[in-house]
Amino acid sequence: MVAKAEHLPGKTNPGFVVTSLRRNLSACNVYERIHCPRSDMENAIQGAAARSLLRPHLRIALRANQVRLLFSAFASILFAALRRALRGTRLARATAGTPRLRLLRIGARVTVSVRRIRVAMDSAHPSAAVFARVHARLSG
Repeated sequence: MVAKAEHLPGKTNPGFVVTSLRRNLSACNVYERIHCPRSDMENAIQGAAARSLLRPHLRIALRANQVRLLFSAFASILFAALRRALRGTRLARATAGTPRLRLLRIGARVTVSVRRIRVAMDSAHPSAAVFARVHARLSG
């Protein structure tokens, strides 16, 4: 945890950053090189959103951003379901990118017929057992 104590004219401005980053990073590096740039980016996004609401010619861009936000929310819901299906597997505590790489971005042969869609994976795929288990949980 990194604590910041700042006194501005007329008020105090305390702050805390809780992180699970490596212990060999100094508090100054965590705050100044990681937390502050991320905060600045979030403030810039909020400012841009506020400005775009005031300009009628940016409504088209706003609608496109709304669609992106909906897709992002939908992806979050799908990943939450995937997380629940991964309980009890070796990927249960993995970061979000690992299941995506090991379960979703894999090569397969897809055959489509009138009655079914068949997905053929390589039997030597290192995550084939986890994939089968997650598929069974999500299908049933």
